[in-house]
Amino acid sequence: MNIQIIVGSVREGRIAIKVARWVQRSIERANYSTVQVELIDLKEWNLPIFAGSHPPLSGIYDQPKQQQWADKIASGDAVILISPEYNHGYSPALKNALDYLGKEWQGKPAAYIGYGATNGSRSIDQIRQVGTQLGLVDSNAVIEIRDIFSRNKTEQFEPNEFDNKNLRSVLDKLIQYVSA
Repeated sequence: MNIQIIVGSVREGRIAIKVARWVQRSIERANYSTVQVELIDLKEWNLPIFAGSHPPLSGIYDQPKQQQWADKIASGDAVILISPEYNHGYSPALKNALDYLGKEWQGKPAAYIGYGATNGSRSIDQIRQVGTQLGLVDSNAVIEIRDIFSRNKTEQFEPNEFDNKNLRSVLDKLIQYVSA
């Protein structure tokens, strides 16, 4: 099983990449025999704002990076979407990345990690709505990271015991959905 961790922030000094690396390290350390993990950084993908002439649900991909993005997402079995909360919503880079595709999201179990003013709860609520419309399977696996700004002052994300426990639960749920 290939779990894709999608880093939904492209800002300088972003915390999302630190959280994603923590998730990746934790999965690798857990040594799940059937799980591979792939970090997908939207900053590296640099997807331009979607302006295609065909709706992505049509499956006609006429944007230069669209087919590459489709191939990348199609290669995964499950996704963990990580997003900060911006103005009670999720990041525009993640919205754009979701909007680029259609069928590649369908039937793929999803987990959500958010952080920010309300511990990311509002961003997660919105991502889940959009994900459901795209056909992502909501595994009900969510991590809302609390107090991220006061305890995240180093180069690596500093999880607490609840973050680590919640991550194990997220992984168990994703594995269960993919295996079903």
